[in-house]
Amino acid sequence: MLIDIHTHTYPTSDDSTLTPEGLITQAKLIGLDGVCLTDHDGFWNPSEVEKLGKDNDFLVIPGCEVTTEEGHLLVYGLTEYIFGMHKSTFVKDLVDEAGGAIVVAHPYRRVYRETAPQDKISYSEMIGRGLRNEVFGMVDGIEIRNGRGTEKENEFSGNLAKELKMPGTGASDAHKLSDIGTYATEFYDNITGLDDLIVSIKSGRYDAIKLDIHPG
Repeated sequence: MLIDIHTHTYPTSDDSTLTPEGLITQAKLIGLDGVCLTDHDGFWNPSEVEKLGKDNDFLVIPGCEVTTEEGHLLVYGLTEYIFGMHKSTFVKDLVDEAGGAIVVAHPYRRVYRETAPQDKISYSEMIGRGLRNEVFGMVDGIEIRNGRGTEKENEFSGNLAKELKMPGTGASDAHKLSDIGTYATEFYDNITGLDDLIVSIKSGRYDAIKLDIHPG
């Protein structure tokens, strides 16, 4: 199943121009099997997400992109923002209590720079800085293909995942219509809702897929 597990919609994400209905319509047109709504530090009411899915006859799963001091975390299984979630350790505790899952979003940020020297030593130093981030010991997967990242940035994320021997996801990180159709995650098990998604993320039975399908 092809699912875009990292998207943003207005008004929950105020930097997005994409409506939930617009996201779903385009996702269906390009052949995705589902989407996750992962707005910035904003949680959807589960009943609203369920209604969106039923009204559009499409798999829609709630999530959230939580901003922490150690980076951005795609969280699945929580239902509300609680003070203190700027600390990744606190997020980890909450997710564990809820039986949820966590994926690190765009891990190249704050570590990799395309304008920096790209020789083997310099690149290894950037990889080393990335690996020292303790957040990788708290998560179930790493986003290795982000639709808003460059080819080199995504390659860096993939190299981090290889070093950590962790599975990698793909997603559009869509904030507007033209962002949809870049990357998605192909799950090898059937996903019918949030619980299935969490189990699959934890199992590592998926791959990041390049789509290269854009609205005409």
